[in-house]
This record gives sequence, C-alpha cells and structure tokens, in this order.
Amino acid sequence: MFRPRLARISGSLLLAIASLGASAMASAEDVIRFGAPLPITGPLAPEAVKQQMGYNLWAEEANKAGGINVGGKKYKVEIVYGDYQSNTPRSVQTTEQMITQDNVNFMFGPFGSGAAKAASTISEKYKMPTIAASASSSQVYDQGYKYLFGTFTPNDTLTTPLTGIVKAKAPDVKKIAILARNDLFPLAIAQEMEKSAKAVGLEVVYSEKYAINTLDHSATLSQIKSLAPQWVFITGYTNDLLLIRKQMVDQQMKASVVTMIAGPAYQDFIEAAGQSAENISSASWWHPAEQYDGKDIFGKTSNFVRLFKAKYNSEPDYGQASAAVSGALFQLAIEKAGTLDRDKVRDALASLDVMTFWGPVKFGANGQINSLEPPVFQIQNAKPVVLFPEAIKQGEFKLGVN
Repeated sequence: MFRPRLARISGSLLLAIASLGASAMASAEDVIRFGAPLPITGPLAPEAVKQQMGYNLWAEEANKAGGINVGGKKYKVEIVYGDYQSNTPRSVQTTEQMITQDNVNFMFGPFGSGAAKAASTISEKYKMPTIAASASSSQVYDQGYKYLFGTFTPNDTLTTPLTGIVKAKAPDVKKIAILARNDLFPLAIAQEMEKSAKAVGLEVVYSEKYAINTLDHSATLSQIKSLAPQWVFITGYTNDLLLIRKQMVDQQMKASVVTMIAGPAYQDFIEAAGQSAENISSASWWHPAEQYDGKDIFGKTSNFVRLFKAKYNSEPDYGQASAAVSGALFQLAIEKAGTLDRDKVRDALASLDVMTFWGPVKFGANGQINSLEPPVFQIQNAKPVVLFPEAIKQGEFKLGVN
C-alpha cells in the first residue's frame, strides 16, 4: 500500500527536499502543526519547491516573532511536508494520513486545482480548515464545502483582462488557437479563455487538450500552424510549457501574440526559455511590483519581497507569495479566534476582511477569494513587465513572438 513520504520541518530550516526525515521539535503543546502535501518528486516538482519556499519563509518569520499568539500563549509553527509524487490520488491519501496519523492542526491544500479538489473531500470529512494556495478553478469551490478556502480568484479574472488588452492593442488579431494540458486548472482556464475570446469577437480556430506527460507536441503544433492564428494560447505547468515553446521554435511557429499560463510567471521559466521567452504574455494572481500595506506578519509588500530576496536570493513570484500569505492568513485567523478549535478558526477565516502584502483578502461564500485584481504581464528583456492593472502598470504591450 502506498505510504507518502512525510517530514516535519521547522520553518526556520532552509528549504531542502532531501530533508524528508523527521526533525526534533518542541513539545506538542508548544507547537501548531500545518500539513502541506506537495508533489516534491515527479513532473510537478518545480511547483512544489515554490510552495515550500513560501511556507518556510512564513514559518520562519512567525517563529522569529515568538510564534502564533493563541489566547495569550505563543505557539511555534511546524510544517509537516508529504510527497505525493505528482499523483493526485496519492495527494488524497497523504492528506488523510496527515490528519489521522500525524495529528496536524490545520492543512494547506495540495498543488493545483485537481489535487486540491480531490483532497478537499478529506478535509471536509474531518472538518479540517484548509487553505489552497494554488487552486483557482471554480470546480474546486462549487462543492458546498465549509472548510476549504483559496487565495486565487476565479480564472476569468485572468482571461478577461488579457483579451481586453489584445483587443485594444492588436485589433488585427482575429483568430486564436487554444491548447490545454488535460488537467483541472489548465483545462478550466483554457475554457475561460475561449469564452473571453468569443466575447470580444475573436474566432477560436483550434481548441484541444494534450495528455499529461506528453513529450512530443510536433503534430499538434503543425496543425495549429496550418490554421495561421494570430494568437496562440497554451496552458500547462512549467515543464510542459518549456517543452512546447522549444518545439514551437523548432517548427518556426510565429504569431502576433503568444500567451502561456502559468510558467512565464516563474523566473526559472524565463531563464530556461532564454530568448524564446521574449514577448510571451501571461497573467498571475500577484506581482512584486504591487504595493500593499498589510496587517499580516509581513506588512508591506516591499517588506515581503525584501525578506524573500534575503532568504532565497531571488525575487518572489505569485506561487511563492501565495504560499506565504496562506500561512499568514492562518496566523491572522488563529489569533483572531484565540483558540486552536478548528470550527472557531474556520469561522475566523470565513469572516476575514483584511489587507495583506498579497492584497485585500475576503473570501466569498464558497471559500474562494473575491477581493483581488490579478496582474497581466509580458516577458520583455528577460523580465516580467506588468501591463494591468493600471495602478502598477510598468510598460506597454508588444506584438510579435518568434
């Protein structure tokens, strides 16, 4: 029988996947344990690393400040990591083991909408407050669950601004081709793009999906090329999109607009893609250019960025920031509730209406955040340049991707 690899890792330790052995911790009554099932191995491993970076930074800052204040007593933060090996059914098993055997107090959801939805059934069964740091699809939140919360706004909050920008800046773009990884989030955002594209009068000349772990996209890309779309929109995760972008270059595919979600938000995508990343557009739920004055442990957005750079020697992206704010939101809710009682912490989460370094946080009745305006950006000169919203705009949209 599958048994996920688990670790209890203090937030003050450096991120290290190799450290999946238990570490000595303070006594149980002095610690709040947060379960974090992640795809630490397998094709989604790059995303797991980012989640760990955010969780660990938050835990480190919370512990530096003495821990979380629960009714006048300070508790240290401990994060229990589990590797579900990029396999969604295993994420469900890992979640249940964390709750029933590892005695975690609260949960972070697995990576991505598909695994988060699958594991949320377990969280709901045990009435375990859970924050999903990387799930945006409405299908995750339409189950009527009370214990699931998410830090990403719905997918159309990304696709609607994208189509608005392209329509305004590139009126000659008439045809769009859409290719999506056959997975919950990539499919869901592709479906939203199709709706958004049609809403502004674009012709969708191609809309198909590719299987998880596909290694050869050449036939699909050749078919798309033959249709001569001016806009190519592709969804997937970092490794998928790097491979597809390479094969587009091999086929000398050109378009006025190429959009990829979600890889270009990550610096490692930009570095790995090199020149082929230029002018690729994308959207995400956060950008370090934002300027919020938060009431959470990080305070101002600029302070979070400074702390992240000091720890990891790189600028944070939305995935890392979302993981960090998920911990910060649990901390706010626990301190507001003044207890570790799960139902009371759940109620405190549901009633949050607070400014954070991530932005204004308020959860809708379904548990999904409904208070953010996600940024649209484009890779220019090997850097993400924000195009929207106007308040943090850094540059103008450029046409042409070779």
